[in-house]
Amino acid sequence: MERRLNESAPKLGFGLMRLPKSKLGKIDIEQTKKMVDMFLSAGFTYFDTAYVYDNGDSERAARAALVERHPRESFTLATKLNARVSLTEKAAKKQFETSLERTGAGYFDYYLLHAVQEGNRKQYDKYHLWDYVRELKAKGLVKRWGFSFHDTPELLDELLSANPDADFVQLQINYADWENPKVASRANYEVARRHGKSIVIMEPVKGGALANPPEAVQKAFRAVDANASFASWAIRYAASLDGVIAVLSGMSNVEQMADNLSYMKDFRPMNEAELSAIREAQEIINGVNAIPCTACRYCVDGCPKRISIPDIFAARNKQLIWGRLQEGAADYASATTGRGKASDCVACGQCEGACPQRIPVIERLKECAKNFGE
Repeated sequence: MERRLNESAPKLGFGLMRLPKSKLGKIDIEQTKKMVDMFLSAGFTYFDTAYVYDNGDSERAARAALVERHPRESFTLATKLNARVSLTEKAAKKQFETSLERTGAGYFDYYLLHAVQEGNRKQYDKYHLWDYVRELKAKGLVKRWGFSFHDTPELLDELLSANPDADFVQLQINYADWENPKVASRANYEVARRHGKSIVIMEPVKGGALANPPEAVQKAFRAVDANASFASWAIRYAASLDGVIAVLSGMSNVEQMADNLSYMKDFRPMNEAELSAIREAQEIINGVNAIPCTACRYCVDGCPKRISIPDIFAARNKQLIWGRLQEGAADYASATTGRGKASDCVACGQCEGACPQRIPVIERLKECAKNFGE
C-alpha cells in the first residue's frame, strides 16, 4: 500500500475533546498547557478539536494552550465542520471562520466534515460542503481535507467513490469494536485502505472504557505484560495498523498524558503474543451486553427532559461489566439528581439521531429504568 501524508510520523494524536476540567466545569487551561508542552517535547505534533467540542471552548483552549505559545510550524491542527448544528448553508460555512477566529491558527492542517453518516449525509450534500472544503484547500486555508465517519462500510465505500480527492478519513477503530457490526471497525478500515486513504483513528480506548476493561480482560493482558497500562493495549493495537496518520487519545489529565507518552514515544507494533491476548479480550468483551456509549454527550443538549444519558449508561455499565450493583445504583442516583430519570424519556428520538454509535438509546433507557427500579 502506498504511503501517504505523514503516516511515518509519530502515531499519537492529542484529542482535545476530553480536556481536564476545573471544579466549576470549565477547561483547566493551566493543566492543558502542561499537557501540550509534554506532548510536543516528546516529538508529537497532531492536535484534534472540533467546532462543537465543549461549545467552542475546546478550540479556544487550543489557542490559549497551543497556538499562542508555540511556533505555528511546530504542530499540526485539525478541526471539524458539523452540518447538523446549522440550520442554513451560510451558517454551516460560517463555522470555518469561527473556528479560525477561536483558534487563531491562520489555517488548518487537517479539516474534516464531522461525523458523516446516513442520517446527516443529505445535509452535507444540500449545503454543498464537499465542494466548500475543496475551495478552502484551493485557497490554502486548509492543507488536507477529509471526514470523520460513523456508519456502514457500504456507505463509506460510496462516499469515497464519490469523493476520491479526500485526503484522509477518520474512523472509530478499537479492538472491542473490530468486529462489532454496528461500528464495523475492521470493515471500514479495509474500505478506506482499498481506496488508498490514510486514516486518523478516533475512540481507540472507546471513550475510556478500555482503560478499565472487564476483569477477565485485565487478567489476559497481565499474563503477557504485568506492567503495561490497559489503555496502552488499546492505543498500541490501533497504532499497529498500516496507513495510520494518528491515533487520537482524549487525555484528561497530566497522568494520562505521561502514560501515553511512556509507550508511544518509542512505539513498537504489537507482537504475536500481544495480538493473541487481544483476540482473547475480544472474545470476552463480545460476551458482555454492555451499552457501547463513549460519552461524547452529543445526545444531551437536545434532550427535552434533561436526561444525562451518558452518565446513566455509565452507571448501568458498572453493573453489567463489573457486577457492582450498589455502586451502579449510587451512580444512577447521582446522575439523576436535579435532572431527568431514565423513565422520563418521551421517546422523541433526538438522542438516537445524534448518537454516532447508533445505540438504541430509547430501549436502553427503558432497560435502565427497569433495572434501577423505576
